[in-house]
Amino acid sequence: MSNKIGSLVIDLQGLQLSAEEKELLKHPLVGGVILFTRNYESLAQLQALCESVRAARQLPLLIMADQEGGRVQRFRHDFSLLPQPSLLGEWYDNDPTLALELAKTTGWLMASEILAAGIDLSLAPVIDLNKDLSSVIGTRAFHSKADAVFQLAFAYIKGMQEAGMAATIKHFPGHGSVTADSHLDVPIDERDLNAILEVDAMPFQRLINAGVPAVMAAHIIFPHVDARQVSFSRIWLNDILRERLNFKGVIMSDDLNMQGANISADYADRVLAAREAGCDFALLCNNRAGTIQALDRIPYAAHQLPENKWRVMQANFSLQNNLDERTLKAQKFLHEHANKGR
Repeated sequence: MSNKIGSLVIDLQGLQLSAEEKELLKHPLVGGVILFTRNYESLAQLQALCESVRAARQLPLLIMADQEGGRVQRFRHDFSLLPQPSLLGEWYDNDPTLALELAKTTGWLMASEILAAGIDLSLAPVIDLNKDLSSVIGTRAFHSKADAVFQLAFAYIKGMQEAGMAATIKHFPGHGSVTADSHLDVPIDERDLNAILEVDAMPFQRLINAGVPAVMAAHIIFPHVDARQVSFSRIWLNDILRERLNFKGVIMSDDLNMQGANISADYADRVLAAREAGCDFALLCNNRAGTIQALDRIPYAAHQLPENKWRVMQANFSLQNNLDERTLKAQKFLHEHANKGR
């Protein structure tokens, strides 16, 4: 079996693999699959889908989803309803010790349930600041203050790690200071680099220092740093993230089908631009024609990731012992404190 995988992460259209998707998964440029609510009906169905995805190819492959809690929770029925991250921030303001334990418990519970379904990782947590400016972030963020975000995210990530899941912090260097939604527009942040690094990027720096394995880049333009979106900027991804912040782990793009990534009508161009800027994995979702365009045009041999770039993101499914008993304890703990500190 090869120790390399492709750098492109694609999506699926339904509850089961189509014949076309089985062929797409065999393409050597594909290294991951991201699942959405449309891919979910029940836990048993989701487990079967993940099994069929892995069976469709001989090479290793990562399966991922966004299971943040609150309004961004792809799987609900048969899963615990996770508190929105901002609620953990409310708890933190009243009882920091309790809030950090709740954050760790939430991270563990989220990760354990996702792993039990056969999914390697949830692309979490969001460590943007909630400054009441960004509607697309809002309650997905833990807090408005950088130190509180770091403390809560660090505890949440400890829970994920304990369950056997790697964390992906997003959206670098921070999405909380712009009003535009990068799904629909290209957000522009007029601040200078020092202002960004001192506040919004501070949780990223501290979590990088703590050894977080993966960072997702934002589709935001900071014109006083670079005219290109962060996802397409070597200044941001190489000079700042890699060299200045000393990040050695995995860089993921956000979805390149988003309007914030609209640098070309050719989706191969978007993938290549993200890769050239420094993204290890490029996500391309909700656009099957664009995905096929990328697979047809991109020379896959030049876009393979070595084992050290993907193995760290692979789930440790061996830690799924006594899951039912501990899940019940975690659910009870969260329920008991659901209305405290608010």
